Amino acid sequence: MDRRRLLLYLLLNVFISACVTGAILFWYDRNYRQAVLSPVQPAAPAQLESATPAAFSPQVDIPVEIVSIVGAGTLTAESVVVRNAGDEPLNLANWILQDSDRNIFVFPNLTLNSGGAVQIHTIAGTNTVIDLYWGMTNPVWESGEEAQLLDPSGNVRAVYKVP
Repeated sequence: MDRRRLLLYLLLNVFISACVTGAILFWYDRNYRQAVLSPVQPAAPAQLESATPAAFSPQVDIPVEIVSIVGAGTLTAESVVVRNAGDEPLNLANWILQDSDRNIFVFPNLTLNSGGAVQIHTIAGTNTVIDLYWGMTNPVWESGEEAQLLDPSGNVRAVYKVP
């Protein structure tokens, strides 16, 4: 194989690699950054006071858990997974997810079926049944910090230490 053919082969290879990389980045941008178009605003403290909490007894065990916190410190990657580990559906309306700095996320009217989970993203976006968006402009979670899930009465129902 002469040098001229080798050079053409290498240039063709670089061109095809650049096209594939560009297509993958275009697809990623269209599918994962699109969530920023419809921001959901974080709950204000006044909204918490006006919410009428349901009567939850602290003695009753509610099988809900914070499964993981991913991407701590990176706004676009941060998310929390909350799962219903019980046998009955669980309405998360007015439940609170908070960090050690008292940043709070108030859950909308959302029912988790048995074994169901929801992912709470720190960034702004459009809520779906499996993805909720906090609407923050800065990262919330830090390594070593504690996340708490509170029922509408303020009882701590789940705790998770950020790795």
